[in-house]
Amino acid sequence: MASRRAGERIILEGRVAVNGKVVRLLGTKVDPDHDQVAVDGKSVRPMKLVYVALNKPPGCVCSRQDELNRPTIYGLLPREWKTVQSVGRLDYNSEGLIFLTNDGQFALRLTHPRYGVRKRYLVSVEGEVTPAMLELFQRGIFHEGEKLQALSARILSGTRHKSVVELELGEGKNREVRRLFESQAITVKKLQRTQIGRIKLGELKLGKWRTLNAVEIKTLTTDL
Repeated sequence: MASRRAGERIILEGRVAVNGKVVRLLGTKVDPDHDQVAVDGKSVRPMKLVYVALNKPPGCVCSRQDELNRPTIYGLLPREWKTVQSVGRLDYNSEGLIFLTNDGQFALRLTHPRYGVRKRYLVSVEGEVTPAMLELFQRGIFHEGEKLQALSARILSGTRHKSVVELELGEGKNREVRRLFESQAITVKKLQRTQIGRIKLGELKLGKWRTLNAVEIKTLTTDL
C-alpha cells in the first residue's frame, strides 16, 4: 500500500478506517484476522510475506536499478515478487547466499549490528596468508576510520602464491572482507558467502533461489 512514512501521512490525513471508523492515531493496533481496514474506502489485506534464499552470482548488483545498467539480482526472481528487497548486500564481484524479503522486521533483525547475526565467507586470495595475519583480523584493524574485525578465521589451504581462507563476521560492514585483506596488500580473487546464521548455502546452485521454510525463518529471528 505504501512505505511506512507514506503510511503515516495517509493515517494523519484521515484516509484510513478500521471497522468503518476513521483512525488518525499513529500506532493504533489492529488484528488482521478480525478487523476490517480500508484506505480511501477500499478494503486492504495483509501482504503475503515472502522469504527467499538466493545464490547470487558474480557480475550482478543487489539494487533494483543500476546507473551503469548492470544486471541485478531481481532479474533472477519471479516478476510478481515486486515488494521483496535484499537483506543486506553482496558487492558486484561477490557471490553466495543472500536473503530477500518483504518483511521489514525480519530484515532488521538480520542486518542491525545489535543482533550480531554471524555470516561465513569462503575467500580465495593471491599470495600467502599467515596465521599471524588471521590473528590480526580477529583482534580487529582500523581501515579508513572504521574498525573491521573477524569473529573467527582459519586457513583451509595455502601456498606462497595463493590461499583459501574461511572467515566469520558479526556485523558485515561495507566490503568488510575485501577491506581486511586489502589492509594487508592481499588481493581477493573470489569471495563467496556460504552461511547466514544457521542457514547454509548448501546445494543451491549459482543464480538459483528457494523459499525459506517456517523452521528456518524462526531460527533466523529467534536464535540470535
